[in-house]
Amino acid sequence: MRTYILLLTAIVILFASCTNEAPFDAAKQVRLDDSTIRAYLAANPAIKAVKDTSGLYYQIINPGKGANPTQESTVTVNYAGKLLNGNTFDSGKGFTSPLMGLITGWQVGIPHVKPGGRILLLIPSAMGYANNQAGSIPPNSVLLFDIDLIGFK
Repeated sequence: MRTYILLLTAIVILFASCTNEAPFDAAKQVRLDDSTIRAYLAANPAIKAVKDTSGLYYQIINPGKGANPTQESTVTVNYAGKLLNGNTFDSGKGFTSPLMGLITGWQVGIPHVKPGGRILLLIPSAMGYANNQAGSIPPNSVLLFDIDLIGFK
């Protein structure tokens, strides 16, 4: 009986380790996302986004007035989130949250504007939900957010 259990365990382990999927290559995904964003910008010349050192692309539509929020701030925003195919996956009015509790793309992007400001963010997948499904957002998706910063504390 013990031999049977050991044999069965070995077979289960063997089948569990068999997969046709290649391991996720984060560096390759970063390059793919950057290429995807550049192609999107080329196809949408009205968007004049710049790339910061984190890999985030952003366009300040209105800089706003006053001080900039920091990563420690709690921000209140109106926003719309879309995939690059134009499908809206989320939006909100008067949404308030600690910036540190949000995706990295927001943590890096929102401090570029002041209250009353508006920013467009093109967020590489690694700064969004990476290779995870998030509701209607497929894995490895570049995200586009249009954000109005109402204020912060």
